[in-house]
Amino acid sequence: MKNNIKKAAAGGFAAVLTAAALAACGEAPAERAGEGNSDYLPCIVSDEGGFDDKSFNQLSYEGVKEAADELGASFKDVESNSPNDYTSNLESLVGQGCDTIVTVGFALSAATIESAKANPETEYVLIDDAADADFDGKTDAENIKPILYDTAQAAFLAGYVAADYTKTGVVGTYGGQPFPTVTIFMDGFKQGVEYYAKTKKKDVKVVGYEGGEKGSFTGEFVANEKATNTARQIIQQDADVILPVGGPIYQGALTAIEDSGKEVALIGVDADFYETDPKTQDVVLTSILKNMKTSTTDVVKAAGEDEFDATPYVGTLENDGVGLAPFHNFESKVSDTLPAELEEVTAGIKDGSIKVNSYLAK
Repeated sequence: MKNNIKKAAAGGFAAVLTAAALAACGEAPAERAGEGNSDYLPCIVSDEGGFDDKSFNQLSYEGVKEAADELGASFKDVESNSPNDYTSNLESLVGQGCDTIVTVGFALSAATIESAKANPETEYVLIDDAADADFDGKTDAENIKPILYDTAQAAFLAGYVAADYTKTGVVGTYGGQPFPTVTIFMDGFKQGVEYYAKTKKKDVKVVGYEGGEKGSFTGEFVANEKATNTARQIIQQDADVILPVGGPIYQGALTAIEDSGKEVALIGVDADFYETDPKTQDVVLTSILKNMKTSTTDVVKAAGEDEFDATPYVGTLENDGVGLAPFHNFESKVSDTLPAELEEVTAGIKDGSIKVNSYLAK
């Protein structure tokens, strides 16, 4: 297998490097046993949200695990407690002979590019970022495969749903930080609301986001008081549908909704919140989905079969890389005509008759 030479080369210094790296980072890399004898070693490092974020870290972790199981391989995982852990966590995994390292989230982009350039024999899979720090339209290292999702398309549908559902005529959104992979949700959502308002001649406005970096952002991707207060500010503007974008920051919205005493619906991101977090089931209207588990599984499995391809993957409505979750407990609360209208809008986005703008649209 391809990692035999690399592991032999790494063996002499791996113990020393690992010990140093573990002293610097928040969590020790954990090795998970596979079901066979494969010597391929995939690894994964989270961003500061951790693997229990009920969102993209968790889905990516599940994808690596599934790929390892199907390959009969073990895998290693390490959680980052803060951005300060990214570089040391990657160094630790390289030192332990990982063949493919999956890095979760755009916040890890710079550290991933640096590590990939320093270790050209190691394969990297960067989720949610193009690894293009110099913005020349090309991945900055040939051994990085970006996995991207044009979530604006699915968020457009969610905006349409929110505009149809709202009773106050106000819907809102806020994010963690104004990275493109955050604002792509907010852009699509805003466009969907505006499309509905125009075609239905209904007065619906979006609060919390004007476009670009103009909007409400918590500054980080953790469930803290700032996430709760930001959600409160959205609700205080009479919004009865709220879209938090940024991993666990939605938990602040749950607190704000409960404290408000109002009927406010939540829209999830990345995963189907109804399925991943039971606490949301009474308030989640729908979720904007990234098919992250499947895409991660496919990419890692291909790498384990010596078929690593650094060509970026972009998930769309057309290839089922993104989508909209069922309404679940809100099935009886949405209008009878909404499902059929969503089918028409989806078809329009797929055939290009309805334009959805995003940084990935081209």
